Order: sequence, then structure tokens, then C-alpha cells
Amino acid sequence: MPKFDSAGLLSAIVQDAGSGEILMVAFMDAEALAATRATGEAHFHSRSRGRLWKKGETSGNVLKVEEMLADCDQDALVLKVKAAGPACHTGARSCFYRRIEGETLVGCDS
Repeated sequence: MPKFDSAGLLSAIVQDAGSGEILMVAFMDAEALAATRATGEAHFHSRSRGRLWKKGETSGNVLKVEEMLADCDQDALVLKVKAAGPACHTGARSCFYRRIEGETLVGCDS
């Protein structure tokens, strides 16, 4: 099973199950992992709110988890998902919609 860090967290990389596009990165604690496994929908630990957070709980943009993979050190996960809408709180499909060019961030099509 996954190994959590000293703060009780591990990184979770969220990937579109069909395209392979990286949608977002978040943190999970034991509670979030258990909720994700129980419901089949992605749950995370919100560091800013200090609590369990179900992706899409207010927006409806839930992430249906099709597969979870652990890395070789068991301290990071990849969640392969089907997204019910944009993954980013900005409304972009992915949180990774900006490219670094020199000292500038450039917006990409989302």
C-alpha cells in the first residue's frame, strides 16, 4: 500500500484515462485514498482547507477513477480518470495550460 510522508500525504497525479493528458496534481491522505477507493470518484486532502475534498463537490466536475497506480517507492500515485468537465478551477481542461518561455509564462489553448 502507499507510503505517506511525515505530514501524512502523498502526491497524486491525475491523468486522463483516454488521452494520457496530465490534468492536475493534488495530495491525498489516508482518508482521501479510502474515500476514492470506496466511491470510485477522486478525493483529495485540501492543504488550504485542512480537510477532505471531493473533486467536483461544488462544480460537478467529478473525476471517475478507472485505475490507480503506485510508483516504485509507493509514495506517489497516478489516477487514471474520466473527467466530467474541466479539471482546473480556472475552467481549463487541465491545470497545465501555461508554458514557460524564458522568464515568462505563456497561456496555451486549454
